[in-house]
Amino acid sequence: MTRILQIRRGTAAQNDNFTGLAGEITMDTTNKTVRIHDGTTLGGFALARQTDDNPSSEPFDINSVSSEFWTQLFATYQTDKSINSLTSTDMPILTVPYYDYTFSCQKAPIFAKAFLVCQTPEAGYSINEEVCAFGIGDYAYPQLNTYISNNEVHTRLFTGNQSFWVFHKTDGTKTAITADKWKLKITVYY
Repeated sequence: MTRILQIRRGTAAQNDNFTGLAGEITMDTTNKTVRIHDGTTLGGFALARQTDDNPSSEPFDINSVSSEFWTQLFATYQTDKSINSLTSTDMPILTVPYYDYTFSCQKAPIFAKAFLVCQTPEAGYSINEEVCAFGIGDYAYPQLNTYISNNEVHTRLFTGNQSFWVFHKTDGTKTAITADKWKLKITVYY
């Protein structure tokens, strides 16, 4: 199915009285143009249309935007200057409804991932190779559920007692694995 992106829109008067977020785009329905916002300028900056006949205006060049603008933009929206991670111990592959792993961490994770670590060569992988291209039962690329409780990050990977498999390293086919030849690891990034 096709995805549609719809931006904010309004008359020239409405746009003139609107201060958009830095990098936000709005549509001016009166003048049939778009406006770019910097987070502080009321009304933003109207972009010229190709049909505009104004010899004094020059085409917009993204390279003409000052480096100070970009530095301020990234500084404003960068949540943290560094990303840290915690990784679980190796867990055996078992037939269980789910895996739980808890990390001692007081910050909410940005994201978490599960991966398999090859212990004995199989499906084209070598010892200690980490594989994110795996699945459980009918589901590829399983996602972890995470939540914070008592200053700990809890992770849960649901398996529904189904078997693990990997995409073969060289031909990409879905390949059943031998449970004792692999271990499961979980990493949280915060």
